[in-house]
Amino acid sequence: MGNRSSDISGGGGQPFKSGFVALVGRPNVGKSTLLNACMGEKVAITSPVAQTTRKRLRAVVNTPSSQLVIIDTPGLHKPKDSLGKELNKAALAELADADAVAMLIDATKPVGTGDEWVGRHVAGSEAPYKLLVITKADKANPEQINKQLEAARKLADFDDELVVSARENFNVDAFVDLVSEHLPEGPKWFPDDMTTDATPEDLVAEFVREKLFLNLRQEVPHSVGVICDDIEYAKDGHASVTCTVLVEREGQKGIIVGKGGSMIKKVGIEARRDVERLLGCKVYLDLTVRVQPQWRRDANEIRRLGYSADE
Repeated sequence: MGNRSSDISGGGGQPFKSGFVALVGRPNVGKSTLLNACMGEKVAITSPVAQTTRKRLRAVVNTPSSQLVIIDTPGLHKPKDSLGKELNKAALAELADADAVAMLIDATKPVGTGDEWVGRHVAGSEAPYKLLVITKADKANPEQINKQLEAARKLADFDDELVVSARENFNVDAFVDLVSEHLPEGPKWFPDDMTTDATPEDLVAEFVREKLFLNLRQEVPHSVGVICDDIEYAKDGHASVTCTVLVEREGQKGIIVGKGGSMIKKVGIEARRDVERLLGCKVYLDLTVRVQPQWRRDANEIRRLGYSADE
């Protein structure tokens, strides 16, 4: 999965190309959805809630003549707390080292000051290749898309532009091919069987957090953090997984636990499906909810959860 071929030579005698591609944009423009579509499997979590992505995630896509390391970054936004500042810092750091930058713009939302702010950072990036990507084409009509292209072109000096729908798999291969074409000649940075640099613990925590985001009312998700405490494999082939869910207030804990434990049970059942697919075995998933007041302003907690820009 995520590998089109394990052939180490360039296709048709062409030189092999490889490099790092940063996906940037405002929150909820579809960065994680595009990454998953490129991989052909679910690696990054997605939800309609803005700022779902908190950790930089590298995913590896191999073609016969290239290896793309696609970097999913947190959405760039006006930060309200220490966590927000760290997320912006992490996203902007990827611009500094990328061989290519793809700036994503939602086809359904007018280009605004948030996009202009991201555009200024893209314009100032030294990445040799800059690609404008209009996302969610399945939800917009041609007139809307043309309007978005016209407005987005003013944000930075882009080398190319592409309209995609990750959910409909429209132009996803074209995205991979276009970026591959503009990467520098280089080696394979990761082995063929490696699809991501995230640990199983990282992915488990993210899968649990995604289900919380999908099931909770709007005001709770941003106060939720998840850490996978342990994955223990039993001799019978099962795995026992324990996670701690952090919230900032007792009221939020009550919402997450739900009446008679109904909400946390629902979240656990939904998350377990993804965790079992990830680990390749039956899983016993234990979720504990703990109140940690103002953890989003606590540098130590942010670091412990893996949301620090230096991670």
